[in-house]
Amino acid sequence: MKTQHRIIPVLPAPTTDTADVAATACENAEPYALMVLGNSMLPEFAEGEIVVVEPEGLARDGSYVVAHHDGELIFRQLQLRDGRWRLHPLNPAYTDAEIVGIEAVRGVVIQKSRPGSRRSRKSYVD
Repeated sequence: MKTQHRIIPVLPAPTTDTADVAATACENAEPYALMVLGNSMLPEFAEGEIVVVEPEGLARDGSYVVAHHDGELIFRQLQLRDGRWRLHPLNPAYTDAEIVGIEAVRGVVIQKSRPGSRRSRKSYVD
């Protein structure tokens, strides 16, 4: 049985102040990959891991998302608390960020992996 492989584009680092460089560089429906930077999503996501983002994925309470906040894209867990949407870092050293609405979400994380290790892959879709 032959395995089908999906090609995920690798994007250059942004060189402008445009917050949606990653999201607009691909067609809206195409998944893209990003590298986790920093420690705000520890312990689930470590720096250097690769996350695959589905721009048209279903964002719901508890999803890991890439969202537009304060002029930039950030990676957080989406939470609905008291009727308000928040971007929640898993690391307690960071604070939640409230967003106006779910339309700030630019994509849903569907998978993560550690570069160079096929066995460290984890899926986040049902």
